[in-house]
Amino acid sequence: MNLKEEIIKLKEELDVTLVAHFYQRDEVFELADITGDSLELAKKVMLTDSKFVVFCGVGFMGESVKVMSPEKRVLMPKIACCAMARMIDEGYYEQNLKKMNEAGIPNENILPITYINSSAAVKAKVGQMGGMVCTSSNAYKIIQKGLESGKKIFFVPDRCLGQNFAKSLNLKSAVIGDGSDLKEADIICYNGFCSVHQQFSVEDIEFYREKFPDILIAVHPECDPSVCDKADFVGSTSQLIEYIKGLDEEQKIAVGTEFNMVNRLRTKNTYILSSTKPECPTMNETTLEDVYKTLKSIKDDNISKENEIFVSEETAKWAKVALERMFEVWLISKNL
Repeated sequence: MNLKEEIIKLKEELDVTLVAHFYQRDEVFELADITGDSLELAKKVMLTDSKFVVFCGVGFMGESVKVMSPEKRVLMPKIACCAMARMIDEGYYEQNLKKMNEAGIPNENILPITYINSSAAVKAKVGQMGGMVCTSSNAYKIIQKGLESGKKIFFVPDRCLGQNFAKSLNLKSAVIGDGSDLKEADIICYNGFCSVHQQFSVEDIEFYREKFPDILIAVHPECDPSVCDKADFVGSTSQLIEYIKGLDEEQKIAVGTEFNMVNRLRTKNTYILSSTKPECPTMNETTLEDVYKTLKSIKDDNISKENEIFVSEETAKWAKVALERMFEVWLISKNL
């Protein structure tokens, strides 16, 4: 059986949209109807008429689609976990708020902002406290807006993203649990991280600069601040793609982000900023066979609950509030 042909055939037969994140395997990515980063995908899905969405990515992304398009049935061939998103849940969120309280910062002086890489339950907690969601491409504007409240920003779950944007805004940051003074910080970061982006180091940058003196270094803001400080360009997934595709084809560049995305950007003069393969293991769990089985289950009316995304009404309500606050800031920034 030719899986690609069978998948294409099932897509034509069914009321379904196949969606894939940039980090997916090439064979899955190339069959998708919609591709992009996490929030971009959720927004694009809202514009489709399909009853079913088959989402190839990690769990929090499928939840975001369900929150924003509750009328759709959202299926994931593999409900893979994002390690960073799994580093925080409702319990850890409350525990870290308590640590801030113990440091002399009451809840009424805290505005939470969660990176999109978090569960719907965490987004709901943030929404209930008056906070917002952000992405790596809009975090700068979201944090700026949050600071207008006069409150301290509680940034979850990625400490690197929080620290990097604090630096770009000339603000003080602190990480809960690392001994830093929380009361002195403008942005207080939860101690989470992306294991893939932690693979890139200053030594990697030095290696490439020594080998190719004119090389450019571009990295994702989930990288450690020491790495971002040494880079020529720091940007979100979509910003990295735009930046790299705009370069002269003879310009050498080393990129600090997930392997699959970098590998399909250019045919030459593009290097991975790591001595090891920076591949997201959970993003690579989804195979063509998984996609085929999920589509076939729709056709056979035999959908497994293990593959369908469910978000409770109360969680969806507050998670959507946090997301909508982000969209409102974005629209104002674009004068729309």
